[in-house]
Amino acid sequence: MEYKFAKHEIDYIRKFEELGYTASYKAEEGRIQNLENKQWYKPEDIRLVEEFRFEGMSNPSDMSILYIIEAVDGTKGTALSAYGPQADGNLAWFLKKVPKENMCQFDKQKLTPELDMESVN
Repeated sequence: MEYKFAKHEIDYIRKFEELGYTASYKAEEGRIQNLENKQWYKPEDIRLVEEFRFEGMSNPSDMSILYIIEAVDGTKGTALSAYGPQADGNLAWFLKKVPKENMCQFDKQKLTPELDMESVN
């Protein structure tokens, strides 16, 4: 059975929660925090699994970006930010500092058919 996403951030967040990405992260002062367990991470402590960009359904200038994150302690979750001039500067700065070897593409083959990524990109 294939899971078809709508083009809304919440649909992606819910599906990734089903896959174990339950934490929410926020960035400040050069670090990122897991809002559930209050743990702080440096850029080298996280792996950026994937990112998804969204355009507002009623207003294309309402743009956001969803980051799928895994931390060195095994926690997994998401960080959501506006995209463009309203972007979270702290999060953008933090993600620029993540080492290139910690950035990868989500294993789409592994999760098919549970996650039909091709239907959303």
